[in-house]
Amino acid sequence: MKSDFNKQNLDLAGITRRNLFEWAGLALTAATVPVSALAAFSSPQESPRSKSSGSVMNTLSAYMSEAANRPPHDDVVEKTKHHILDTLGAMVSGSKLLPGQRALQFAQSYGGKEISTVVASNLACGPIEAALTNGMLAHADETDDSHSPSQSHPGCAVVPAAFAAGEQFQISGTHFLRAVALGYDVGTRVTMTLGGQKFEVESHWSTHSISPLFGAAAAAACASSLNAQEMRWLLGYTAQQSSGLGAWNRDPDHIQKAFLFGGMNARSGVTSALIVKSGWTGVDDIFSGKDNFFQAYNPKADPSGLIEKLGERFEVTRTNIKKWPVGSPIQAALDALELIRKQNPFDASQVQQVKISLATDEAAIVNNREIPDICVQHMLAVALMDKTVTFASAHDEARLKDPATLRERAKITLIPDAELERLMPLRVAILELTLKDGTQLRQRVDNVRGTPENPMTREEVVAKSRDLVTPVLGERKSSELIGKIMGLENVRDIRELRPLLQLK
Repeated sequence: MKSDFNKQNLDLAGITRRNLFEWAGLALTAATVPVSALAAFSSPQESPRSKSSGSVMNTLSAYMSEAANRPPHDDVVEKTKHHILDTLGAMVSGSKLLPGQRALQFAQSYGGKEISTVVASNLACGPIEAALTNGMLAHADETDDSHSPSQSHPGCAVVPAAFAAGEQFQISGTHFLRAVALGYDVGTRVTMTLGGQKFEVESHWSTHSISPLFGAAAAAACASSLNAQEMRWLLGYTAQQSSGLGAWNRDPDHIQKAFLFGGMNARSGVTSALIVKSGWTGVDDIFSGKDNFFQAYNPKADPSGLIEKLGERFEVTRTNIKKWPVGSPIQAALDALELIRKQNPFDASQVQQVKISLATDEAAIVNNREIPDICVQHMLAVALMDKTVTFASAHDEARLKDPATLRERAKITLIPDAELERLMPLRVAILELTLKDGTQLRQRVDNVRGTPENPMTREEVVAKSRDLVTPVLGERKSSELIGKIMGLENVRDIRELRPLLQLK
């Protein structure tokens, strides 16, 4: 079979074996052998081109190819389950919001072959379309996870990509877990190496698209069981698809933002995996040589960051799960208000003034936005009145114009703080509250609930997920889904999740 494949490739290129040997002789002096000819004569596992590639690519591609058979640490397994469940919860709840509804309309119109599950629907699509749709669902709002050092939201692309490709190849729950964990490890290291938030600000490229894209590709590649050489080609196709601009900040409806954070990355990652799986070859080392990835994005970056502590530091354990269903910059503000209230109970009617200080860039993202769950003034007003924030209250657009909410909102002043900006990617909030009797209360939050320094328990993650999925799927399915995810090692075929994630 392999010899037939090579002969077909040689015939297609118009090359005979005699030509090839003649070229090989000339290569000793002129180095003119076309790489496509050498690739056709070599097995995917050991190409002559791979011998000249950089050590970073060698280490990274080998690590990626071995992930499916490498048992992770117990704490990595537990955290990966948390993030899978949290992301599935974001998908299910996202189906009720405008970006999710538009994504489901797309799937209904352009579904393709019925292979992979479309969450919160009765649809099945081709894996590429399913990954795009589920990625959009996962970031239809601000419920999904985030990774501060890479300035990205990994789960909304990694989990849909691993799930879609996993169904294509009918992988086990254990394989799925390992694919997801790998996605977090690979994608986040890309934008950390580029420079994280500083890179995004200075270049206008979006870390929120580049990082999850590479994560999605790695996860889908693991689910597709690509070997080390195929991983190299996968990374090349992924780099060619990397894109995304900071203009997502100007999207008023969150639809393009959902595409940039989740949908397009899950789609492109699965595309990279499936085209390589089908036999496509390509650039052997996209991270070194002429016109490489880092030359295009940040020539000063050190590519060795891609493999820094790989296999020792697992990025899924450094990824935040949001306690509150709101934008990341608002999390610390709500934590601060909750902590003050626990220590000094009060009602909204007793409050005279609230000042909230955030890092300058963070403040710009959440300052008087038109979308309720990414408007810090609105969400603090809701929390003052309700003494908590729920998924329903965070997405109640009618309250944006409600006179009672506006009265509380008028008490709130947002202060962009350059000193807090210097602490980024640590998202710090300082809340100062003055009561009508003159009492002044102050709370600083450095590590919000759900960060690695202040993690949520399994019970808290389950409670959050149950609140997100039960209104859509019902109590029985929700409980069964949670049980399946927390026992993924016992799932023989990832397709067992489909009936628990769909409406029929």
